[in-house]
Amino acid sequence: MASVVALAFAAFASARADESSPLPAVVVTATRVPVPLQEVLAPVIVIDRATIERSGANDATELLRFHAGLDVARNGGPGQPTSVFIRGAESNHTLVLVDGVRVNPGTIGLPPLQNVTPEMVERIEVVKGPRSALWGSDAIGGVINVVTRRGSRDGWVVEAGYGDYDTRKASVNGGFGLGERASLDLGVAWLDSDGFPTRTDDSTDRGYETLNANVQLRAAVGDAGEISLQHWRAEGTSEYSDFFLTPVDQDFETETTSAALRLPVGTRGEARATAAHMEDRIEQNQSGDFLRTDRDSLDAQFDWRASPVHALGVGGMFYVEDASSESFGTGFREETDSVSVYVQDRISAGPHLALLALGHTDHETAGSAVTWNAEYGYTFNAGRTRAFALAGSGFRAPDATDRYGFGGNPALEPERSRNYELGVRHALDPRHTLTLSAFQNDIEDLIEFVVTDFETFEGINRNVAEARIRGVEAGWRYAGEAWQAHLEATYQDPRNLTEDSQLLRRAKESVSAGVTRGFGPVQLGLDVLVAGDRKDFGFPSPVTLDGYVLANLTAQWQATRNVALVARVENLLDEDYELVSTYNTPDRGVYFTVRYAPARGEPIARTASTRPGK
Repeated sequence: MASVVALAFAAFASARADESSPLPAVVVTATRVPVPLQEVLAPVIVIDRATIERSGANDATELLRFHAGLDVARNGGPGQPTSVFIRGAESNHTLVLVDGVRVNPGTIGLPPLQNVTPEMVERIEVVKGPRSALWGSDAIGGVINVVTRRGSRDGWVVEAGYGDYDTRKASVNGGFGLGERASLDLGVAWLDSDGFPTRTDDSTDRGYETLNANVQLRAAVGDAGEISLQHWRAEGTSEYSDFFLTPVDQDFETETTSAALRLPVGTRGEARATAAHMEDRIEQNQSGDFLRTDRDSLDAQFDWRASPVHALGVGGMFYVEDASSESFGTGFREETDSVSVYVQDRISAGPHLALLALGHTDHETAGSAVTWNAEYGYTFNAGRTRAFALAGSGFRAPDATDRYGFGGNPALEPERSRNYELGVRHALDPRHTLTLSAFQNDIEDLIEFVVTDFETFEGINRNVAEARIRGVEAGWRYAGEAWQAHLEATYQDPRNLTEDSQLLRRAKESVSAGVTRGFGPVQLGLDVLVAGDRKDFGFPSPVTLDGYVLANLTAQWQATRNVALVARVENLLDEDYELVSTYNTPDRGVYFTVRYAPARGEPIARTASTRPGK
């Protein structure tokens, strides 16, 4: 079914933003500066606050999965390790940021998106395609930037919810104006769930609890500058069943702390500097096993509007990372530093748009890498049609586990990629938009574990594989007053060229659709995802996971100006499916949330200067 729909729909377009709500004015992640969405050539998804509120989602990955081209795999129920594959690239080829701070750990490479509660999120920006020139290592498949909420700007909100698997949650977000030129934002969100058995052949429910907290202090500097202090933290406990179906659990903690300064330089320039600290911890409670990452970073950039045609930017990033691990009595501790610099030029001249970016990274153990982006778009047909051509390269430096964990190899080279894309976007009228794009991503020096002794299963990590992902993305968007609708489809061939096999846990075809309808204070919504067959790990050979249809029904009632009720039916069709072989997924479930916003509908005073897009 998915294959037929995807191929038939490939004459349309790949939606560039979250289609269930009005498009935001600017995005930051694609260029590191606020840019109007219509001027961004790279494919971008934006999931805004209105969509998050309507969804009733319990974590950030639930917001990502209803977009074609984003494959999500989870090892069981809530809080379990979750992978996101962007356009068929590896899961560790996605760079994840929280308010612009890198949160990919230096150990296992998978950022903890499953621990990010949506109540703390203002919006999520997803850039598809390589962005290593601007962001450094890991940005081969794309970049996900989670932007936290600004309570002093949006007002206080209190939420409480309950649903299947005895899932309970509550949150408070808000803030204060501190005089005329400063503000304080505060937020906390808690979720607890009894969960369900992690493994398909297990019968023991495994639960999950998390607490997210966020605080931001901002103050105006001069007429247009700003200084800010931010801290975000997610901590909790995740229960699961191990390989032998023994009930175990682990404590986790991820946090970022940053101090940033933004100052105008003359009338056409702006300088920014950020110092940040990131910590990531996983501690096993039945043993001494652990994973730990501590990273200190400095980031500086200068952007200058050189002329009406050229917007120039230069910047540099430096970090020192301390990664350590212990598993089954063996472990490592390794300190690594990395330096990256970049330059970019954004060009706008009449119907012509272009971006040129060049980056250089010097990684202490993986050596140096030069990456780039070259993008061009031409608008015609009275501004209704834009054709675009994109090209770029990316890289991923091997993490500490690749180099010093089981099968570790300190001599590993970086994984490298080169991506090409052609497409067209056309507005049938102000409400209807169609887009079609075709892409190819060639990845070389992929790191794989090579068995050297089949009796003891000993081996070593080596750069032995090559991959090629070819695909077509298409989509349609309608934005009316009462109706909002979107349809996205991806057909891709994520192939391991070395073994001539399909890359694991990635579907060749997927279709997603969403529609919302407003009836005065009531808004109803339906989101549907159709995913094709996928391959997964198996012994002695890979297994095939069947395709599935996932549907969520949502309803939101603004009962009064200040009180809203939200309901969600998860897995409406009660589909029995697997995202990871031998791991369970949720049955049909019902979830409710009550939201109280005492200042909703009233103007919020602007206190401190705010950077566009934040």
